[in-house]
Formats: sequence, C-alpha cells, structure tokens
Amino acid sequence: MSGMNSLTGRALAGLDHIRQSIRDILTTPIGSRIRRRRYGSDIPELIDQPLNAPTVLRIYAATAYAIAAWEPRISLTSVKLSRDAGGVIYVLLEGVANGQSLDLSIPVRNGVTP
Repeated sequence: MSGMNSLTGRALAGLDHIRQSIRDILTTPIGSRIRRRRYGSDIPELIDQPLNAPTVLRIYAATAYAIAAWEPRISLTSVKLSRDAGGVIYVLLEGVANGQSLDLSIPVRNGVTP
C-alpha cells in the first residue's frame, strides 16, 4: 500500500508510509475527526498526565489498541516509552510488517522549551 506524504504531497510507500500512518493514529485524539469519530488514540489525553506506572501502562494499551484497529500492516510485539534530553516523548515499537521485523520510534509529544 502506498499513499501521500502529509508534508510534501509526494508519493510515500513501505515503511515510511507505515511510520507516517502510525504517527497520525497515535497523535490524533479520538473524536476529533468529523467523519471518523473513532479514529485515533487516547495518547493525546494520557501523555500530559504524570508518567507513573499506571499511566504508562494505559499508554501501552492505548497504543496497541489503536494500531490494531487502524493499521493492519503491522503486528506489534513490543511497546515502550522513551524521553530524550529535550523532553520529547517517543513510543518505541517493535513488530512485524510484510514478514520483516521492524523497529519504529514515533514522537508523541514535543519537548518543553526552557
């Protein structure tokens, strides 16, 4: 399956298209799309809550559920969270797509500028 790059309008295929699709799914709040009210994930609601163990577990579950519902090209084997020195939060995904193992790092929250 191929599609269009959301920034440039150029053709996008393969892993790049999957990465773009997953980022869109995970960063779109459920209920924010007019004709697709169930599209998206709960991550935008959860990501600004304290990142304690229960919240992290809810983020993992929200990630797995949203990807299973909206991106059939990937089968997840692992979900983790990571934060870089600038405060950017990433969802780290491991899975299988088209019979190949893959690792994706999807930013779900921008860092905080001091």
